[in-house]
Parts: sequence; C-alpha cells; structure tokens
Amino acid sequence: MQTPNEHSLFRKLLKKPSAVVAMSIIGLTALLSVFAYFFAPDNTPYANRMIIELGAKPPGFSKQLLFLPKSTVQEKGKLSEWFSGTPSDYLVTPLNGYAFSGGQLIAYHYIDEELQDTVSYTLNELLPADKRALPLAEQQAYLQKEQLETRTFYLGTDRYGRDILSRLLVGSRVSISVGFVAVLLSLTIGIILGSLAGYYGGVIDNTVMWVINILWAIPTLLLVFAITLTIGKGFWEIFIAIGLTMWVSAARLIRGQVLVLREMEYITAAKALGVNDSRIIFRHILPNIAGPLMVIAASNFAAAILIEAGLSFLGIGVQPPQPSWGLMIKEHYNFLLTNRPLLALIPGIAIMMLVYAFNILGNAMRDVLDVRG
Repeated sequence: MQTPNEHSLFRKLLKKPSAVVAMSIIGLTALLSVFAYFFAPDNTPYANRMIIELGAKPPGFSKQLLFLPKSTVQEKGKLSEWFSGTPSDYLVTPLNGYAFSGGQLIAYHYIDEELQDTVSYTLNELLPADKRALPLAEQQAYLQKEQLETRTFYLGTDRYGRDILSRLLVGSRVSISVGFVAVLLSLTIGIILGSLAGYYGGVIDNTVMWVINILWAIPTLLLVFAITLTIGKGFWEIFIAIGLTMWVSAARLIRGQVLVLREMEYITAAKALGVNDSRIIFRHILPNIAGPLMVIAASNFAAAILIEAGLSFLGIGVQPPQPSWGLMIKEHYNFLLTNRPLLALIPGIAIMMLVYAFNILGNAMRDVLDVRG
C-alpha cells in the first residue's frame, strides 16, 4: 500500500466540482472565524451589543444610531481585541433623526414604529474631553462623523436587538474550534489505542475492544451529557467532552487497518531487522493508513459540529452571551411560527452548509483514496 501523496490527493480533489465547493465553504468559514471581529459590524465581545428597541428586525433593516459615551473607559489590547473583541466605550441609542441647536443636539429617540421620544444633549456631555474646546462647527462635524451613524443590519437583529450577522460570524469560531479539538482528541486517542490493539492483539486487543463495545452501546449525546455534567459546562469543557466520545470509531477503524498491515512482508522484514515496535507502528504502519484517517477526520469534524449545536440548543453547551449557532436557534426557534422565521433559519442553514461541506469532502476523499469498508 502506497502512502497517499498530498499534492496528488489535492489535484484529484480539484477535479471534483463538489469537493471544490466543499473546500471553498470550509475555507471561507475558517477564514471568517479567525478574523470574525474584523469582519463583524458589531465587534464588541461576543457581538453582544443589545439595542432592545431594535429587537427582531428583518434583514436589510437600517437605523440611525447615536453613540453616548460611558462614564468609564475600558482598557484595550490589540491581541485581546483579535481574540475576544473590542469593549465599547459607548452606549447606543437608535434615532429617528436629530438636529443641532447651538450647543445642543436634539435627538428623536426611536422607541418603536409608532413612538419616539425627544431628548436634548449638550455637545460637551457627548464629546470626549479633548474635543470640547473645538469651535462649535467642528464639534458638530466630529459628532456627525464619529458618534452618529446609520447602520444597516444585513441579516436583521435577534430578539435582543443584537446584529445577527456579527453573532453568526463570531459563532463560527465555536463550530470550527469544536470540530478541530474533537478531531485532534479523537484521532490521538484512537490512533494510540487502535494501533496497540491491532498490532499486539491478545489481552490488549480484547481489553480495547471491550471498552469500544461498551461505549458503542451508549448513545453519543447521552455519553456527552454524562461527561459534561462531570467536568462542567463551558467553552473548553464541551470541546473536551465531544472529543472524548468520538475516538471509538477512529480506534475501531485503525485497529482493522493495523491488523491487515502487520502481516505485510515489509513489516515482517522490519521485525527481523530488530526495528522496535514503536518505530514500526509510527514510521511504517500509520503513514500507510493516512487515507482512512483523513476520511474519518472529515466525518468526525461534521459530527462534532452537529453534537455541539445540539448541546447548545439543549442549554448544556456553550453558555450565553457567547454566540453559538445552536444557541442562536434555541433563542429563536419559537419565531418559526411568526413572521420572523429567519432568526432561527439563518444559523440552521449555516450549520447545514458546513456539515454538508465536511461530509461531501469526506466522500470525495474516500473516492479518491479508494478507502474500503
């Protein structure tokens, strides 16, 4: 059996239109997740800026916003902004319009489609301290440029007035991260146990297969529930819980492949030359099952995304206010029966497309690598 050449594999995948589409979806999602806070219109931590007056607005809704300075300014760091967003120094109020009257700003606060409230602000209370000495015309120009903005919510807002597009982008981090961590954990455990069981057989094989059969009999979600309740709920805990339940299929596949390869002539020759077992396993056997490993990695990635979404929907996955696609569905599934079904459908479509892409990629790799069984 030949070790699959990565460049050859990639060229063959490029000849399959479905695989190209799948890789494009996965690549774009990964790119957006890494740079989520740069692309998100709301770059506050977890895209959690609530504008209650703008709750459950349709896609394409636009509204003028007034940014009112907070009394305290939060410390910011470039690295933390990239990882967790930029804390806002402003409170946001939606407006129907505004007018300047000397040193005052007359703001027409939007309450709902039929109500508004008129509030007057002095320019000094709106402006930063270093801008208060500017001439009146420059103060007004600064406010119009920096603190008055017309924003379009391209995918609408959720029930709390948060930008759905921003939360969708930031939530993609959870799906990509849970898939990556789950695949890393499941393959690491699966490779170790599957290789030992297949190579040595006997008591080790019987023990590993006994554990596999026990875990195989327990529904995955039930097992994840048990692990989650043991180690707690949270961002990293849910990743570990999912990863610890997905190694079974990887170990079973690897064991079967190793059972076949250990009887090959080149393995027998390596043993005769005195090559130690760990070198034989990691240098001569595992590289030759890279194809099946890549296929099961794609499959586990898709399964991990679905499991995380299900757990978040049930309330034991990622916790608010951190956005997760499953959590977004949970918060808005009751809107499916109203005139705002997109609140739940948009994250559902995102989950469907990403899982579909990984499944299609896995099937394409199986065809290209001719993986059997």
